[in-house]
Amino acid sequence: MPEVPESLISQPAVMLVEGDEDKRFFGALVKRLNLDTFQVFAVGGKAKFAGWLRAIKSSPGFATVRHLIVIRDADEDPKAAFQSIRTALINAGLPAPERPSASTGDTRPVVTIAILPGGDRPGKLEDLCLESVNQDPAFSCLDEYFKCLESCLPPEEFPQDLSKAKVHAFLASRREPDLRLGEAAEKGYWPLDSESFTSIKELLRKIGEQL
Repeated sequence: MPEVPESLISQPAVMLVEGDEDKRFFGALVKRLNLDTFQVFAVGGKAKFAGWLRAIKSSPGFATVRHLIVIRDADEDPKAAFQSIRTALINAGLPAPERPSASTGDTRPVVTIAILPGGDRPGKLEDLCLESVNQDPAFSCLDEYFKCLESCLPPEEFPQDLSKAKVHAFLASRREPDLRLGEAAEKGYWPLDSESFTSIKELLRKIGEQL
C-alpha cells in the first residue's frame, strides 16, 4: 500500500490525479480558478488509484476532507476507466458516484470522478491540451510532421501514443522548447481560458462553491 503524506493534507478538497505532470497541470488550473481550498496529489499512475484510495481513507488527515475528486484519463474506453475508479472507491469503503462528473450525497467526503477528455470520448488530458491550441499557427504543422514520420518510419518505430507525441512536438515550437505538459501549463503555454477546458473548470468551480 502506498504511503500517503497524511501530514500534508491541509485543504478540504483533495484531488487525486495520475502523475506528476497531471498534478502540475491541475495545480496551475486551480490556481487560475482561485480555488485555494483544493490540494492535488499524484498517485503515480492509473494502476495505483486503488492503493491510494485505501491508504488515504485511513490517514488521520483525511477526516478533514470534505470533497474527494478523482481524475483519470479515459484512454481507449471511458466507461471502463470510470468503472475502474468506481470499483476502487467501493473496495476502499468510500462513496462512489453513479456516473462521471456527478457527485455522491451528503456523506463526507463527497466524491466526484472526472474522466478526461470527457463526454464519453476516448483520450486523455493531452487531447484537451491539444484542442486548446488548435488555432495556434504552429498547430497546423503537426499533422504534416507526423504524416512525414509515418511515411518514412517502420510501424514499430512510429510513436505508440500519438497524443503525447503531438504534445511534445507542439511544445518544441515554444520559446522554451523542452517543457513537459504540466510545466507548460505553469508557463501559460496552454490557454487555460480555452473552451476546451470549460467542462472540467465548471465542475471544479461547482465543487469549490459547495465547500
